[in-house]
Amino acid sequence: MRLSLTRWLYIAMVFGLGCEEKNTYVPPPPPQVTVSQPLQQQVSEYLEFTGNTQAFNTVQLVARVQGYLTKVFFHDGDRVNKGQPLFLIQQDTYQARLKQAEAQVLQQQASLSHAQTELDRFSNLAREHAAAQTDVDNWRFQRDNAQAAVTAAMANRDLAKLDLDYTLVLAPFNGRIDRRLKDPGNLVGAGEFTLLAQINQIAPIYVYFTINESDLLRVIKQTHIEPEQAETMKLPANLGLSRETGFPHAGYLDFTAISVTPTTGTLLLRAIYPNTDGAILPGLFARVRVLVADSEKKALLVPEIAIGYDQIGSYLLVVNDKNVVERRPVKLGIAVDDRRVVIEGIGEQDWVIVSGLLRAIPGNTVAVQRKSLPKTDRQPDNTFPKKPEISPP
Repeated sequence: MRLSLTRWLYIAMVFGLGCEEKNTYVPPPPPQVTVSQPLQQQVSEYLEFTGNTQAFNTVQLVARVQGYLTKVFFHDGDRVNKGQPLFLIQQDTYQARLKQAEAQVLQQQASLSHAQTELDRFSNLAREHAAAQTDVDNWRFQRDNAQAAVTAAMANRDLAKLDLDYTLVLAPFNGRIDRRLKDPGNLVGAGEFTLLAQINQIAPIYVYFTINESDLLRVIKQTHIEPEQAETMKLPANLGLSRETGFPHAGYLDFTAISVTPTTGTLLLRAIYPNTDGAILPGLFARVRVLVADSEKKALLVPEIAIGYDQIGSYLLVVNDKNVVERRPVKLGIAVDDRRVVIEGIGEQDWVIVSGLLRAIPGNTVAVQRKSLPKTDRQPDNTFPKKPEISPP
């Protein structure tokens, strides 16, 4: 009996499905990561801060006497030397006053000389009973009064000389002067605070920064050095500007405040730097690294790229003996080249993931490739040059 076409199709489909193999799920291979044990290395202990540069000396030059501004002896932005003339205020009035004061001194000295002569003459006459004692007393009074007048006249002469000296404004120290704020021909010092210009001394230069209370107490406990002692020890403090690599400028700590600011819980510190080339300007943002102790200690270092950060804090990904990824919160220390000191969180036998971090998920198994971290001989951020000699201005 001939089968219909529909039944043939049905039978073929049943037999065809029966011959196919069943699909089975094959899990993907674990992701490949590279792990290394932390590198043990001797490092010096120091703290890093942020601060701002400030001029060693800053003076606002003002007119101390009244008069018309006659001359300006500099160009805006010039470097000036101590004692260099900067401004000249009209002098003829003060020269005349000085001559008048000198004439008064001569006049009073003449009166004193006459009174002394008369006192001597009447004193001799009184001893011979040829003059009354009242005459002697009168000339003694005249002599003493003339002496006082001479002293007053000499004081007026000195004041007149000072006023004349004030007409020539001199640079108080070596530095760089800002733009002039008054042009020649203007009346200055006429019952007002007339600012003429500002001058800064930036060689050497200061950097001010703060240390928080917890770090301050830890350093004091660890080193047994009080802030006042740190000033005399001139602890090395290297400086780096925002676009500089590392801390290329050598200086030292030279001031600590006498009290902690209650509102911020910080202590103000200051370091000084030679800045002989004038490359560091006042008002710049600065990074400061202060050496805590001269002795070195052994520390664990990991590559910076292995460190992760989230809302909880910094962490490292490590693999255990079953090649399972674990998240370890860590406390970080100083940077040494492209590596970072780990203070807490891992041990020297832990295997830290240094490559393939995006494929490493805590709790998952990974395929591990072990690799030793190469040692580095270059440590520019961990060494301190000899403290510079900074001469007082």
